[in-house]
Amino acid sequence: ASGKGGVGKSTVTVNLAAAMAARGLSVGVLDADIHGHSIPRMMGTTERPTQVESMILPPIAHEVRVISIAQFTQGNTPVVWRGPMLHRALQQFLADVYWGDLDVLLLDLPPGTGDIAISVAQLIPNAEILVVTTPQLAAAEVAERAGSIALQTRQRVVGVVENMSGLTLPDGTTLQVFGEGGGRQVAERLSRAVGADVPLLGQIPLDPELVAAGDSGTPLVLSAPDSPVGKALRGVADSLSSRKRGLAGVSLGLDPTRR
Repeated sequence: ASGKGGVGKSTVTVNLAAAMAARGLSVGVLDADIHGHSIPRMMGTTERPTQVESMILPPIAHEVRVISIAQFTQGNTPVVWRGPMLHRALQQFLADVYWGDLDVLLLDLPPGTGDIAISVAQLIPNAEILVVTTPQLAAAEVAERAGSIALQTRQRVVGVVENMSGLTLPDGTTLQVFGEGGGRQVAERLSRAVGADVPLLGQIPLDPELVAAGDSGTPLVLSAPDSPVGKALRGVADSLSSRKRGLAGVSLGLDPTRR
């Protein structure tokens, strides 16, 4: 989750998914950003889901099961839906898609605290929130509001990831292009707000190669795992993989046979 767009939620999502899958976990990614879907492109898949009776089999890319509204539209056709239709789409992706026995299901949410965030809390109340922000303090303040939705939905905030944390120059110095301190500020304030530790799980350096990897359809944790960005992202994935998973052994409570 994040409060605003452009902080790199989708980039973080696909890289965490690929890194967890590379560790041997069974991973799925649900592109819940219905209006701004980008996951299939960033995962390098153009395959459409397969319909088997009432169930939908999601394509697999880099050992990750992927579902997105982009796989059901023609070309770059925009999706112009309002609240109830968004809720129904999310419900179908959760109930009608055959995810198999997953260890982790990552949902790439749209920015803000609107319809989709509310629907996720209603449909899978045990889901946990990972907040993505940038070092810019203004962006951090917005991300803090997105994380604070956990107080209303009674979900757990598992941590904060600061993306675009700094650009390493050829001489070895680091240029703080977007300022600094935003991720730590969000983690500290959310910890106080929810009354529990919300750690800063990682600071992802600013690197044009991360963008290029997304455009190519191969997450950077696979194409350059030992780069500074790759190591930082794999560190976040390791932290999330080693903790008790919030949905482990928990039924989603959705029945695809009930309409």
